[in-house]
Amino acid sequence: MANVSVYNMEGKEVGKMELSDAVFGAPVNEHLVHMAVVQQLANNRQGTQKARTRGEVSGGGRKPWRQKGTGHARQGSTRAPQWKGGGMVFAPVPRDYSFKLNKKEKRAALKSALTSRVQEDKFLVLDELKLDEIKTKKFSEVLDNLKVSKAVVILAEDDKNVVLSARNIPGVITASVNTINTYDIMKYSTVIATKDAVAKIEEVYA
Repeated sequence: MANVSVYNMEGKEVGKMELSDAVFGAPVNEHLVHMAVVQQLANNRQGTQKARTRGEVSGGGRKPWRQKGTGHARQGSTRAPQWKGGGMVFAPVPRDYSFKLNKKEKRAALKSALTSRVQEDKFLVLDELKLDEIKTKKFSEVLDNLKVSKAVVILAEDDKNVVLSARNIPGVITASVNTINTYDIMKYSTVIATKDAVAKIEEVYA
């Protein structure tokens, strides 16, 4: 089992914590991590791009000049792709980019991402994260104490004061145990989790 330090909000080490190998010591499968990241990015795409083909642009019903005898190349319509104002060849149309990953693959990818953060010493555990009021400055002080600038903060349950205090800080997001995903863990250089959140992660994903 991996041992990690537990810090308080002042950035001081207050103890140690053992992490479950079932979640934080899993084999790192880079291919599955890549697929999970690509899936989330693909599923977020709107896929609403659209351009008109020659059959959809207006005009061009009349042949611009006779077939022979003008010295020009033959033309059938002024809305062919080679004309200004003409349609587009192989125009993009609305489409769905999403694809599916199996539940086991998603879970394995998440475990791989968490394990890699632990191995890189980029997984920080807080004994608790409580704020008396919504105050971005106070949350920034906690990050400064931990010497972290870009992080995903995992909470055991939604805490309005913490979530709203972190919302305006660039490079920082909050997530509950049920909403964490491989993409966010890999995107943000550090993962910060409370002791309660770690226990819940081990319970849910073990």
